[in-house]
Amino acid sequence: MKKILFFLVLNFSMFGQEQFSVFFQSNKHELAVAEMKQLEKWITQNKSSKILTISGYTDEDGTNQYNDTLAKKRVETVFNLLKNQVKIREDFKKISFGEMHQQSQIKSENRKVVVYYLQEKDLHKEAIILGKQITDTPKKQVVYYPKSIIIGNPDGSESEILLDVAFMQTLNGAQPGEKLKLENLNFVLNTFAITKESRGKLYELLVVMQQNPNLKIDIQGHVCCVKSDKQDLSTQRARAVYKFLEMKNIAKARMSYRGFGSTQPIFSVPEQTEAERAQNRRVEIEIVSN
Repeated sequence: MKKILFFLVLNFSMFGQEQFSVFFQSNKHELAVAEMKQLEKWITQNKSSKILTISGYTDEDGTNQYNDTLAKKRVETVFNLLKNQVKIREDFKKISFGEMHQQSQIKSENRKVVVYYLQEKDLHKEAIILGKQITDTPKKQVVYYPKSIIIGNPDGSESEILLDVAFMQTLNGAQPGEKLKLENLNFVLNTFAITKESRGKLYELLVVMQQNPNLKIDIQGHVCCVKSDKQDLSTQRARAVYKFLEMKNIAKARMSYRGFGSTQPIFSVPEQTEAERAQNRRVEIEIVSN
């Protein structure tokens, strides 16, 4: 059985598709007795049904990374209880949203796993219900991104980083060959050290890469002001972004980086204003595949 773990919002037609939810206690990935009984009852009633996907969620307590891991564990708990009990679709997907979903104001409603399935009476319409018929215009995936994330600091404290959701949506939907500038990504003067104030842009890129496993990118560095990039800062700065993503477990096969020096300026060198220099001094993301 092929099992795929990835981050996206399904585009299944909801007509005919059923769903069943079990809920978890705060910070737990094991089912409480009452929820276990509900799941056992559902299994008994659905021996002839077919599971399409299992999705895991958390509330907003804790860090983004912690919640992502917790959601995965919750999905695994339910999957292990269901396998060999109810038929599962061959291209079955385990999906972990963590806290990246539309949160209910009632926290307990966010700590859940949802099983999407077809009843026996609808199995003959499976292809239609799942939207598998060939189409020239596939439906656009809708992805919900957080407005901020909490990260740990070296001194043990935590910081909230605000995210540009509009940019993340644009990046997620970009087509191969498109280039997007990482606005407000700044470096310490004449170095490849990324300033503290620019961390948000790195995390925006990271979250999109985490949620969209089909996205492959080429990170491209550019400098301003000089005809020759003797220090190769453009490459080093592109590599700094690459290394950040690598350290956050984004696969190397999904990324590459290059430096172009000042050979591809937006404004002619030497630039006439600081605004022109800022435009030339940039890191861009080219979409390789999506």
